[in-house]
Amino acid sequence: MNYALKEFNKQKASYMFIAPSFLIFTVFLIIPVFASLYWSFTEYNILQPPKFVGFQNYADILFHDPRFWKAMTNTVIFVVGTVPTSIAVSLLLAMAIDQNIKLKNWFKTFFFIPSITSIIAISVIWKWLYASGKYGLFNHFLSSIGIPPVNWLGIDLTLPSIIVMSVWGGLGYNMILFLAGLQGIPQVFYEAAEVDGASDWDKFRNVTLPLLRPTMLFVTIMSIISAFQVFEQVYIMTYNSEGAVGGTLDCALTIVAYLYETGFQRFAMGYASALAYLIFFVLFIVTIINMKIVEKKIEY
Repeated sequence: MNYALKEFNKQKASYMFIAPSFLIFTVFLIIPVFASLYWSFTEYNILQPPKFVGFQNYADILFHDPRFWKAMTNTVIFVVGTVPTSIAVSLLLAMAIDQNIKLKNWFKTFFFIPSITSIIAISVIWKWLYASGKYGLFNHFLSSIGIPPVNWLGIDLTLPSIIVMSVWGGLGYNMILFLAGLQGIPQVFYEAAEVDGASDWDKFRNVTLPLLRPTMLFVTIMSIISAFQVFEQVYIMTYNSEGAVGGTLDCALTIVAYLYETGFQRFAMGYASALAYLIFFVLFIVTIINMKIVEKKIEY
């Protein structure tokens, strides 16, 4: 006991420096997480005290809420549409920039700028680009070559349009990660492959991909988590004067947009908390599956 007290006195200054950050972390993260967990088992609308209902919220979401499944379906489509495309294109860009080309740093900056730009600003700009009639830049271009204007944010095209914008916006971040991974691969492996007469495709398949798998694992997991949490693009591009989010007939309603609507427009905090924990559970399962699949193939 005396020894522990002496050690505490020695490190008292360290604990004092840590205390403010720990207090902020506790107040704004730990307490809300556990409060939300409790609310997920209650009927709570902010105006009245929480009423414990057990697993009723979860049962209602899973078995009696078609909008949840619509939002989940749209989210899965968004993930499938953005993650593989973004990874493939960003890897190709990284491999191209990794070569001895002119203006290499300029290309890095050009592709990375969208990643450090506010997603709100990007969404507003792309909403103008997608504008219907002849006022949107895309439709203006189509009209100039004799093609009728397209309703990019209509029922059939809202989600694909958001996917295209999101892929473009996320290329730079993944490209930089892949570029760092590529530069960490020793050139001796490529030299040995050239001695054996390997083609460019053979070097990519047998050298680059195996040694890049740790980076691929990180990029894949982070991309999936980010894609499942898509919200800003959906909110900016589908929000209307009535306050609805998700587009006509919920054509682009995602799970986080549905969570926002439930918690902050309908004030059903208990139901929204249950939604949040279901999202967490889905992301947890997907992350574990990805780690198990990719880790088995990693060659150290």
